[in-house]
Order: sequence, then structure tokens, then C-alpha cells
Amino acid sequence: MHRRILFIVIVASLATGMVGQRIYAQDRSDHPLIKGVTEAKVTLQQGLTAAAQQGRPISAKFEVEDGKFQLSVYTAKDGKFSEVIVDHTTGKVAKTESITEGEDLAEAKSQSSAMEKAKTDLKAAVDKSAATASGSRAVSVTLL
Repeated sequence: MHRRILFIVIVASLATGMVGQRIYAQDRSDHPLIKGVTEAKVTLQQGLTAAAQQGRPISAKFEVEDGKFQLSVYTAKDGKFSEVIVDHTTGKVAKTESITEGEDLAEAKSQSSAMEKAKTDLKAAVDKSAATASGSRAVSVTLL
């Protein structure tokens, strides 16, 4: 028997207040990302709140990196960028790493620039989108 699992990936244009969502149905409950999100005790919104201790959240996502499930939040503070890993079982910050080069830095700069124009924060955008899609979980939020 297959379980259908719905996920929301939020793509927001916060400068105009528009929030879009893509809902994916997936029957592969054995996929590491699906399994991780299904078992996570922490929501994307809770991860954004926890990461805010390190700076303004500019993007967030559940992901599998090097075979390990994690909740990653990019933050900006005083012109510097960090990746904050939030423990998906406790909601506490597990580690923070500076973003100083490469593709990650380019993405962080772009996301930070978009956030400067935003009328709301990422958590509010996720809350708004999640309210319209009951029974699903947000797995990612990124600005356009």
C-alpha cells in the first residue's frame, strides 16, 4: 500500500506580497527527503524562527546533504551570510557556518537583495501558504 504525501514548495515574491506554491504528490515514502520530512518534528516555520537568532532568514529548506537529512536556513546579518542547520527533532540550532564563497555566496547575496525589498518575512509567507493547503507541509521557501 502506498501513502500519498503532499509537500508545499513556496516561491514567494514578497516585494509584491504574492506567494505562490507548488504542491507535489509523491508515492515513494522510502525516498530520504520524503522520509525525513514525514518524520521531522519541526516545521519549516519553526526552523525559520530558530535560525533568526543568527540573523535575518533569507531562505530555508529541508534537504538531504551527504546522505543526511537536515533543515538548512540561510541568514544575513551585517552584510555577512551564514547557513544555519536547525535540528529537525528539537528545533534548536545545531550549527552555523559562514558562507564566504562560490555558488552559495552568490545565492545568499541574491536572496538577501530580494529580502531587502520584501513587505513581509519568510515565516509569514510560509504561514500564509500553509494555511491554504491543509494536510501538507512546506519543505522550502525561496524568494523570486
